[in-house]
Amino acid sequence: MASLYTHSDSNKRKTWFLMTGFFVFIIIVGYVFATAMGDSSILYFAVALSLIMNFIAYYNSDKLVLSMSGAHEVKPETSAEARELYRLVENLCITAGLPMPKIYIIQDASPNAFATGRNAEHGVVAVTTGLLNKLDKSELEGVIAHELSHIGNRDILLATMVTVLVGLIVLLADWFRRWAFFGRHSDNKNSGQLQIIIMIAAIVLSILAPIFAYMMQFAISRKREFAADADGALLTRYPEGLAKALEKIAADPEPLKRANRATAHLFISSPFKEERKKRLSFFAKAFMTHPPVEERINKLRGLA
Repeated sequence: MASLYTHSDSNKRKTWFLMTGFFVFIIIVGYVFATAMGDSSILYFAVALSLIMNFIAYYNSDKLVLSMSGAHEVKPETSAEARELYRLVENLCITAGLPMPKIYIIQDASPNAFATGRNAEHGVVAVTTGLLNKLDKSELEGVIAHELSHIGNRDILLATMVTVLVGLIVLLADWFRRWAFFGRHSDNKNSGQLQIIIMIAAIVLSILAPIFAYMMQFAISRKREFAADADGALLTRYPEGLAKALEKIAADPEPLKRANRATAHLFISSPFKEERKKRLSFFAKAFMTHPPVEERINKLRGLA
């Protein structure tokens, strides 16, 4: 689909832009912390660690996510259910012009799904048994089309890079706060006024940096979901299928057993029930991994 490739090019640019922006941000954070501590090696350590974490995340993020989710790969010959799912995914891939991804199933009664993999050639679609059991064919097609759109748009690479860099910022901030409160030495008492100002700035930055980093991560995640909804609806040419699927997933009372904050943003709908409430404050919405389900459904029905 043309829109898939359009978003793919856009997300490639966004990925490099965000990686550059985060990298500069990490350098600034590292510089402030290094200056406050009087140790330039901290800056070099922060830069080196960001490069290493990016490399590891790029090549191994899918394996980590699948392991954390308790997913296992299935083949067409595994079962009649797996064969039907395989055919559904294969037909949508042909329509979208995407290579066939690997298919994983999570043994969980809660209906949900996610996609992972660094690019289309290494794509993975994972669904829960609850999703297969509780959705009809048109609804399941809508969900799979949504996940394939994430793969086609290279959303997964973008999300992975942002997650890793946010984690690094949180790690550096936590490390500095511990040093500031427990590791200060008496020889710093003679520091000049500038050093004191830098110390205060570093402490404030260590508190605010993770907050802003998380807000940026979640904002990107929410935008990705709206785009994947639209592209998924375009792929199936039936927006109502995905809209009904989102209604069922949001209303389902079963909690996702393997849910955790590290992978929550990858799922088609938040695995945490508190994020599915209709009315949330602006501050609460800023830290949501997904846009409100009602907004997504309204936009899909507007497309129809």
